[in-house]
Amino acid sequence: MSEAPLRPSAVKPVLNKRRAARFAAVQALYQADAGDVAIDRVVAEFQAHRLAEIFEPLELDEPSPAVDGKWFAILAGGAWDARERLDPAIESCLASGWTLARCGFLLRACLRAGAFELAERTDVPVRVVLNEYVELAHLFFSGDEPAFINAVLDRLAPILRPQQSPVT
Repeated sequence: MSEAPLRPSAVKPVLNKRRAARFAAVQALYQADAGDVAIDRVVAEFQAHRLAEIFEPLELDEPSPAVDGKWFAILAGGAWDARERLDPAIESCLASGWTLARCGFLLRACLRAGAFELAERTDVPVRVVLNEYVELAHLFFSGDEPAFINAVLDRLAPILRPQQSPVT
C-alpha cells in the first residue's frame, strides 16, 4: 500500500460537518501515532489552530464546511483511548501476514477511527460507518486502500456489532 499522508486524491466527495470531523480525526490520530504525542494535546492543537482551515489543501470549488468540533474530539480521543482494546480485533480482520504496524500510520488511523465508530457509536448505522471511511480513504489514498479499508471494516462490523448487519 502506498501511503500518502494527508495528501488528498483527485476525488472530491461531498463534505458535511460530520465527514469533516472524521477527516480531521483521522489526521489527529495519524499525528498522535506518528509523532508519539498525547492525543489530548493533538486535539487541543486542532481545535485551536487547524479545524477552521482543515480543507484548505483540497482546493474545493465550494467553501469548506464547518467541522463538528464535538464529533471530532469524540472520534479522535475515543479511537485513541480504545486502541489497545480494538487493535487486536482489527488485526484479526487483516489478511494473512498483515499487521497494523505493516499498514502504516495513515491506514491505521482510518481503521482505528472506523473501528471506534463501529464499537462505540451504535447510533451510526454500520453501512454509514463503512461508507464514510471508504469515502475518506479516497481523500488520502490513490491506490487500493479504500477497498482495503472497506474489506477490513466489513469483516470487523459483525465482531464489534453482532446485532446489526452492514445492510441495516
